[in-house]
Amino acid sequence: QVQLVESGGGLVQAGGSLRLSCAASGRTFSDYAMGWFRQAPGKEREFVARISWSGTSTYYAGSVKGRFTISRDNAKNTVYLQMNSLKPEDTAVYYCAADPLSPWLVASKTRISDFGSWGQGTQVTVSA
Repeated sequence: QVQLVESGGGLVQAGGSLRLSCAASGRTFSDYAMGWFRQAPGKEREFVARISWSGTSTYYAGSVKGRFTISRDNAKNTVYLQMNSLKPEDTAVYYCAADPLSPWLVASKTRISDFGSWGQGTQVTVSA
């Protein structure tokens, strides 16, 4: 399995921006589709975004589409989540995840069970 470590979380005011990073190690990074999920207190973990192995295909949850951008740098074994126009309801622990089974697919693979490896999460707090 690939090991994943997220970073870049923090406290930001509503309307601000943050960029999360997820560094991968242990396996060939370009063999995986990558995703971001989030979990707010008292709520279930939910899908945020997914990117194919090459970076050419992406898919977003409706709640973040147009505000968040997922990207990857296979040379650096890193996936990013650029978050703009943040809202208090974006407050959550953000997790990155890797899917080795369907690296070319995006829209049809957004369930938690579609991903085999997970990071430990990074806290994002958006103040009103």
